[in-house]
Amino acid sequence: MAAGRVDVDAMLEEMDAGLFREWMIYDSIRPIGEDAADERTAALGMISMAKGGVKHPKKSDVLPWMKEAKAVRRRQTPEEMKAVLSMAKQAMMMRGKRGEK
Repeated sequence: MAAGRVDVDAMLEEMDAGLFREWMIYDSIRPIGEDAADERTAALGMISMAKGGVKHPKKSDVLPWMKEAKAVRRRQTPEEMKAVLSMAKQAMMMRGKRGEK
């Protein structure tokens, strides 16, 4: 594994809630795991298709199970923004208590 851990249960027992929240926030900003790998694969496939002459290839052309993102993203509500910032603040405070930078 990339993290060098094979015992996920032991890792979760060692991880406190603050660190888990940090990873959840990170994953919401920069996805990790198979979803991220699918995105990279689709991007490479779309580039190859475009180089091969396909006009405006879509993710679903490369990986049929992937849905296209809608052109218009829903804006976050002020409450959602406050919730995300509150989670980030808590995670940073927990990180500070552990003495990490």
